[in-house]
Order: sequence, then structure tokens, then C-alpha cells
Amino acid sequence: MLRLWRKSLSALLNTNTLVYFLILCILTLLVLFTKKALVENQTLAFQILQEEGRFGIFRLLNTVQYLSVPLIYLYKFTLIAFVLWIGAMMFGYRITYRQMWHIALVSETVFLLPELIKIIWFILSPELPTLPEIINFYPLSLMNLFDPATVPAAWHYPLKALNLFEVLYWLVLTEAVHLTAGKQWRYALAIVFTSYVMLFLLWLFYYTIVYK
Repeated sequence: MLRLWRKSLSALLNTNTLVYFLILCILTLLVLFTKKALVENQTLAFQILQEEGRFGIFRLLNTVQYLSVPLIYLYKFTLIAFVLWIGAMMFGYRITYRQMWHIALVSETVFLLPELIKIIWFILSPELPTLPEIINFYPLSLMNLFDPATVPAAWHYPLKALNLFEVLYWLVLTEAVHLTAGKQWRYALAIVFTSYVMLFLLWLFYYTIVYK
């Protein structure tokens, strides 16, 4: 199983960057559209606004969200690639910035899984979900261990961000760095944890402090 996973990841790392970027954007847009059509637009609040003819703003926001997907990805991959590239340099790994960008691109595919699970979860739910329930739900996250109503608002995002898919993302980054550099796995793990993971955790800590 591990060998098959590594072989599949290696194949993805050898794909054309532009082609994979376009495919990821298309898949993300499809998932986003499905979530809005089958989950968010089925809430009672949305139906009331629709009946009152006041849902034009939601259409505008949805359009902006769709158009911003490529831009957000470009910014995210550029930042993560830079952080990993600096980490690799500190450990003496000869990985180009372009390779790190492709690693960040391929690894992002992991985050399509929780969105698909979220869609299925609410579709199968016997009760009509509310917008707060949809916003606060993230599969296999720490937020699921608490009642959102009892948790300070500053901790909502960090608790959702700390989930098993994020950990899986770290492992995929590590394996991708390992396969690209062709060196020991433990050094690739050290690169990811001392660069991206540390910065990620610091960001969550900073978020809780400055949140208002």
C-alpha cells in the first residue's frame, strides 16, 4: 500500500505544473459549486432570503469566491514554496523553488477530501443545517470535540484548522520533499516541521491573540 502511494505521488510530482494547476482549480470550483448548491443554498436562512428576493448579494459573493480560487492558490503555493525552500536550504537540500512550488501544488489536493466529506455529511443529515453549523463543521477536526456555542470566537478557526487532514498534508509534503530530493525521509520530515509546520502553528497562535 505504501509503495503504491509513493508511486502515485511520484507520478503526480512529474506532471506538468500548469496542467495540474488548472485541473486542481477546476476540481476545487466543482466541489465549491456542489457545496453551495446542495448544502449552503438549502439552509432555511437562504430560502427565506430567496423568497424575499434579497439574495442578490449572495450571488455576488459566490461569483467573487469562484473567481478568487486561482488567485488564492497562486498566493498560497508561492508562500508555502518559499517557506519550504528556505527550510531545505538550511538543511543543505538542493531543491529548486520551482520544485517546491510544484510540491505545494500537488499536496494541496489533500484538502479536497474534507470538502467532499462535508458535502456528503450534510446531504445525509436528516435535519436542515443552519449556516453556523455549516461554517463551524470541519471533518475530523478538534472543533468537533466542542460545542461551538461554548467556544470563544477566536478559537473557532484554529480548532477547525487542527485536523487529521492537515496532518496528512504535512506527511504528503514530507514524502514529496523526500521523493524530490532523493535523501533520507527523516531529513525531509525535519524540513517540513521546522519550516511550514512551525509557521502554521505560530500563525494559529497569532490569530487567537489578534482576533477581535
